[in-house]
Amino acid sequence: MTMSTWNELADYQPKVLKLLGNSLEKNRLAHAYLFEGRKGTGKKEISLLLARSFFCENTEDFRPCETCRNCKRIHSGNHPDVHLVEPDGLSIKKWQIQDLQGEFTKTGVESSKKLYIISHADKMTANAANSLLKFLEEPNANTMAILMTEQVHQILNTILSRCQTLTFMPLPVSAIEKELLKQEVSPNFAKLAARMTNNVEKALELSRDDWFAQARLVVIKLYEVISKRNGQAFVHVQTQWMPFFAEKEQQDMGYDLLLYLYKDILSIQIGNTDHVIYQDLLPQLEQHAIQVSRQMVLEKITSILEAKKRLQMNVSPQLLMEQLVLSLQEG
Repeated sequence: MTMSTWNELADYQPKVLKLLGNSLEKNRLAHAYLFEGRKGTGKKEISLLLARSFFCENTEDFRPCETCRNCKRIHSGNHPDVHLVEPDGLSIKKWQIQDLQGEFTKTGVESSKKLYIISHADKMTANAANSLLKFLEEPNANTMAILMTEQVHQILNTILSRCQTLTFMPLPVSAIEKELLKQEVSPNFAKLAARMTNNVEKALELSRDDWFAQARLVVIKLYEVISKRNGQAFVHVQTQWMPFFAEKEQQDMGYDLLLYLYKDILSIQIGNTDHVIYQDLLPQLEQHAIQVSRQMVLEKITSILEAKKRLQMNVSPQLLMEQLVLSLQEG
C-alpha cells in the first residue's frame, strides 16, 4: 500500500485508528498491541504510523507531522529506537528475541523511548515466545511492542493476555478501488480487480495481468453471444471458454466475472447506475435491463452462484458450463 498518512489509513481501518487516536490523545497507549487480521489490511502501515506518532517531535493533535527528523527516519526504516523483527526463514528464533532484549537494555539512542514490531508473531518458536513473554511481563513505561499476525488462534494465550488486541477488518472495496486508480489502473480494471480480491497488492497484480484482461473479454463475449440467442453459445463455450479457463481456479474467476455482469443489470434496474462495474458496456447493459424482468435477472444470478458452488464438488466443468449457459439463455 502506498498510503500512509493518518487520514488515508483511516479510510482503510476507521475503528482501529479511532481507538489509537483516543489512546494517544489521553496519553494512554498500551505497552503491547496485537494487530490481527488478514494479509493486506494495513497492519504494517498502521504499526509504522503509530511508531511515528510515538516518536514525532511535533505531532498535530496526535497525528505525526510526517516532516520532522524522527518521522522521516521511521519512514525510511532507519530509526535507531524502532526495531522490526521478521521470521528468519520459517520462524522467529529465540536469538532474534534475545538480540532485541539486548538492544533494549541499552538506553535509547535518541530518546528514552523504544518501540519494537514483531511481524508474523504466530511464527515464534516456543523458546522465542517464552523469551518474549518475560519481556512483556516487565513493561517499561517508555517501551512499546506491536505484534502482528494473520493467525491469531496460533498466538499463546499468555501472550494474548498481555496485549491489547486490535482486529483489522477486510478492506472496503471502495478503498481498494481508490488505491488502484491512484496507481493509474484504468477505471474498467480498477472496479473489477478491487472486487476479485481483498488485498491491494493482489488487486494491483490482477489489474496489470494480461490474462485477466483477456478473461474479461472472453466473459463479455459469452454474455453477448447468450444475449443474441443465435445458438452460438455452446460453440463459444467449447472453443473459447473451456480452453481459456482451463484450471478450476480460473473457471471460478470466470464465474465471478460473469456474475458481476448480471449484477450490473440488476443495479441498472434498481436505479443504481453508479454502481455498474462494466461501465464501458453501459449502453448495452441498459438495453438488456429494459428487456428482462428483475425476477429473471435474479434467477440468472442464482444459477451462476449455484454453478460456482457445484464447481467445488468435482462436477465436470464443461457439463457445468453448458448447463449454466442453458439457464442463462432462458427467458
